[in-house]
Amino acid sequence: MIVECDACHARYQYDETRFAGKPAKRLRCSRCRTIFEVVNTRAFEAQPALKPRPAPDETAIRRPGTRSKTTPRPDRPPGALKLPPDRKLSLAVIAGPDAGRIYAIEKPRVVIGREDVDLALDDPEISRHHAAIEVAGERITVVDLGSSNGTHVGEQAVEEAPLENQSEFTIGGSTLMLIVTAG
Repeated sequence: MIVECDACHARYQYDETRFAGKPAKRLRCSRCRTIFEVVNTRAFEAQPALKPRPAPDETAIRRPGTRSKTTPRPDRPPGALKLPPDRKLSLAVIAGPDAGRIYAIEKPRVVIGREDVDLALDDPEISRHHAAIEVAGERITVVDLGSSNGTHVGEQAVEEAPLENQSEFTIGGSTLMLIVTAG
């Protein structure tokens, strides 16, 4: 299919199999560096079930002291988080200020943010402790940590969402992709 940048109108050939069943993808124009969205007109696979982020109201606001953003959630039993022994996990930054960088996931819970975290990104639109990647064997989840701008999978703001190989999620102005390889 042919896609066109919204800003400079450069045209590119885009392989439709790269949608991997997703309804849309965000691309960066190699000419003007603008990020634009391409819609999959042949989306036929259902997206994985996502846990939507609650609408902002008094019950959804996290108050200081309710939960530390750097420790696992209380609903996770001790020892539930564990890296798979036969796989290597990485996060690739595919859009944003740190685009092109790849980070190895070497522990079952990795906190992403601007400072005092496991994976620090140079993105002013993300919170100090923005999101976490939690690995429980084969199950990999992105969890929003009460960030200001939210965590998005596709166009949907989520509080928690499952990830698979080559799943993408956006925090602030950065889009990251999970990469799972044989270990």
